[in-house]
Amino acid sequence: MGATSRERYAVVSCHVERPLDDAVWARFAALQEERPGGFAVAALVRPADAEAGEDQRAWLGRAMEAASRGPLGHHTHWTAPDHARPTGVATGARVLEEGRALREHGLRSTLFCGGGWYTDVEVAEACAELDYVDCTLRASRPSYLAAGERWATLVAPAVVELPSGRTLGAIPTTHSLGDLARSLAHRELPPVVHVYFHDTDLLDRRRRTLLSVVLRLLARRADVSDLDTLSARLLPDAPRVTWDDVARL
Repeated sequence: MGATSRERYAVVSCHVERPLDDAVWARFAALQEERPGGFAVAALVRPADAEAGEDQRAWLGRAMEAASRGPLGHHTHWTAPDHARPTGVATGARVLEEGRALREHGLRSTLFCGGGWYTDVEVAEACAELDYVDCTLRASRPSYLAAGERWATLVAPAVVELPSGRTLGAIPTTHSLGDLARSLAHRELPPVVHVYFHDTDLLDRRRRTLLSVVLRLLARRADVSDLDTLSARLLPDAPRVTWDDVARL
């Protein structure tokens, strides 16, 4: 017998990768205000890239706006604004540098997701030091990753024990919009559903319509929550796994 809505939780996040694009931002801000299906959409925001000439002050204003409407997260693109996965080393140091800068500017980001679903043990250790809940872990392998590319897997919320002795709370990302549409059609949903989309999806009318429809349907099949609330509810008693259990190539 499948889980009832009282046994299932659902949350939504957006990878905000073009926060300084006025058209994209307007669509995302309107969506957060609208709360389709009652969901407070978490904004996993890519920090401004000073080397690429991005306006730090404008970025900060928009990040503060997003934080006033729902949970706020940190979304690292290691190489460039349009190149998410790293091409060099010091992956964890980049996350720490960005995370500390967010806090120096008064932003309390609570969540993390690595761009291109990238993570490694250095990134995980940085997230633990910043007291983030990590959403980079996926219930299934991203189809576009080449053989040998790093990612991490988890099917349900857990606490990951890291080599340093630190622990990292994790709420895995389970569904894209297309995945969710198929799962709803087949009435196959896990006990915790975490659906994500990209801010640029909102520029496409068909993607906006799909998002609105699937979130309203999901709200009928699960208890509507948000990532901060769900983390506080589930992670204190969540099962523990080791980093080796979740790390993948």
